[in-house]
Amino acid sequence: MADPSWNTDTGEAVYRSRDPVRNLRLRVHLQRITSSTFLYQSATQLGDDLINLATFNPHTSASGHRRDEEEEEEVVIGWQEKLFSQFEVDLYQNESACQTPLDHQYHQEILELEASGGRKNRRIFTYTDSDRYTNLEEHFQKMTTSENEVPSFLVERMANVRRRRQDRTSREGSLLKSRIITWRPTEEFIRNNHVINTPLQTMYIMADLGPYGKLGQKNYEQVLCTLKVDSNGVITVKPDFTDNKGPYRIEMEGEKQEVWKYTIDNVSSPAQREEEEREQRVFKDLYDRHKEYLSSLVGSDFEMTIPGSLRFFVNGEVVSAQGYEYDSLYVHFQLELPDNWLSPPHQQLSGITQTCVTKSLGMDNVAYFSYPFTFEMSFFHEDASPDSLPQWPVLYFEVISLDFWQRYRIEGYGSIVLPSTPGTHTLTISTWRPVELGTVSELRRFFIGGSLELEDLSYVRIPGTFQGRRLSRFGFRTKTTGSVTFRFHCLLQSRAFLDSSLPWRKRQSVMDLMGRFSQQSSIINVMEAFQRARRRMQEARESLPQDLVSAASTTNLLASSSPRHRAFQGQGSL
Repeated sequence: MADPSWNTDTGEAVYRSRDPVRNLRLRVHLQRITSSTFLYQSATQLGDDLINLATFNPHTSASGHRRDEEEEEEVVIGWQEKLFSQFEVDLYQNESACQTPLDHQYHQEILELEASGGRKNRRIFTYTDSDRYTNLEEHFQKMTTSENEVPSFLVERMANVRRRRQDRTSREGSLLKSRIITWRPTEEFIRNNHVINTPLQTMYIMADLGPYGKLGQKNYEQVLCTLKVDSNGVITVKPDFTDNKGPYRIEMEGEKQEVWKYTIDNVSSPAQREEEEREQRVFKDLYDRHKEYLSSLVGSDFEMTIPGSLRFFVNGEVVSAQGYEYDSLYVHFQLELPDNWLSPPHQQLSGITQTCVTKSLGMDNVAYFSYPFTFEMSFFHEDASPDSLPQWPVLYFEVISLDFWQRYRIEGYGSIVLPSTPGTHTLTISTWRPVELGTVSELRRFFIGGSLELEDLSYVRIPGTFQGRRLSRFGFRTKTTGSVTFRFHCLLQSRAFLDSSLPWRKRQSVMDLMGRFSQQSSIINVMEAFQRARRRMQEARESLPQDLVSAASTTNLLASSSPRHRAFQGQGSL
C-alpha cells in the first residue's frame, strides 16, 4: 500500500530573498492514506472502464460534515497567518481562560469567525512567532541512526539558546544592560539570557492527526513545516518544498498506525513586470553610485613606478613552526634591505607573531601561527650593467619559546632570501641555535631559562658590519633544531616590463638580472651540497681499513689506464 515515490529527505533548505517576506504563500495538502484511497488512486491510473468509481464516493456523517473533509485538506497559508486549531477554538471561546492581551485578541477573532460561519480549516493550523510554542524535537533530534546516541555538550547548550526577536523594546534592552556581570548565574538565568544577536522570526505549520470526530487533542499534533526568517532575508524551510518530488509521510503510533501524506508548495505570486523593471533600475543606480565612489577612492590613473626602478610587493605569512624542544613558541622576524633598496616611511620591516601552543602531528609538535605581514620596497638603478642588482632582500627570523614562569629560550635562528620571481611560494627553512660544551649550559637553559643568543640577527648569514673578503666562524658551535614554514605572494612592477619603445634586450634587463641572481643562488646551493658530500666521502674513506684503501687505489689506477677513460680525459681537456 506504500507509495514508492515517498520523499524521505526531511532536511532543511535555506533560501535568500530580497522581496518582503509578507509576500510568501505556501500551499499545504494533507491526506490520510486508506485502502479506499489507495484503490481510488489505482483505479484513476488504470482508467474509468475497469472500475466504477462511484462506489468510492465519500459519505456524509450525522453531524453534517463529510468524512473526506477530515481525511483530505488543502490550505494556502501566508507568512505569520494565524489559523486556529480545534484545541485553540475550544480554549479561547471561554473568556475566563484568557490571561494575556494576546489571548483576548484570539478570543475576539474566534468570535468573529463563528459569526461569519466558522473556520475554513479542519486539521491544518499554524503557530506564529507570537505564540507560546517551541518544537523540542528541533533541539534534541538525532544526528545518526544509532540507538545509543547521546547528545553532546554543544547540543545540550544550543537547546537552551533562543533568538532575539525583531520587536524587542528599548526597555528590555535597558534591563539587560543594567547588570553587565552576574557572578552566580542560575540555569534559568542562562537559559533566558543566552541570546543570539541575529533577529529571527519563526512560524510552524501544524496538523491535527487525531481520529475522525475527535479533533482537538494535543497529543495528536504534528509539525508539518518550520519556517524561519532572519533580518538578512534568509529563509529556512524544514522540510523543503516538495515541488516535483514525492510527498512526505507521517506514520502515527498506536494500534491502527494510520499513515498520512502531505505536500508543501511555494505558490507566492511572482512580481509584475513593471515592478521587476523598477527594481532593476533602482539596483542599477545603486551599483553605479557605488562604482563611482570606489573610482573616486582609487583614482583614474594607475600608479606607475619611477623610470629605472623596480617595485617589489610581498604579502607573506608565517604559517607554522615544528620540531622544537619547548612549547609556546613565537617568531620574531625582520627584513634587511641591501644597498639601492628603499621602503616607504610608514613601512615596518619587522614583526612578532602571537604565542602559539604546539599540536602533535605525527612525530613532531607543530605550532600554527598563520600570521600575515606585508612588505613594500623599491630598487633604484641607473644602468643595466650586471652589477646593478648585487643583492636581494633577506628575511631574518628567530624562534623563541616562553613558559609559564615567563622564561624565554632561543629555539633557533634562520634566514631566507625573498623569492625573486612573482607568484606564490611556500618555503620551509631549517633553523639552528648556538650551543656551548658541557652540561652546565643545558641545566641553566632548563631551570632558569635563557641561552646563548646572537646580538645581531644578520650574523645568521653574513653580518652587515662585515667588510672583509673571508668570514671565519671557526670555533662557533651550533645545533640543528626545527623548521619554520613561510608562504609568500610576490608581485613585481617596473616600467621596463611595459615600455614597448625600448629594444627587447633592454626591456629584459631587469628580468635577466633577477634570473642571474636566482641562478647564482642555485649555483651556491649546489656547491655547498657538493662540498658536504665530499667531506662525508673523505670521512668515510678515513674510517676504512688501510688494505681496503690500497685495493681501491689500485682499482682506480687500472681503470684510468683503459682507452675509454683516456678518451674521456681527452674530452675533458678540450
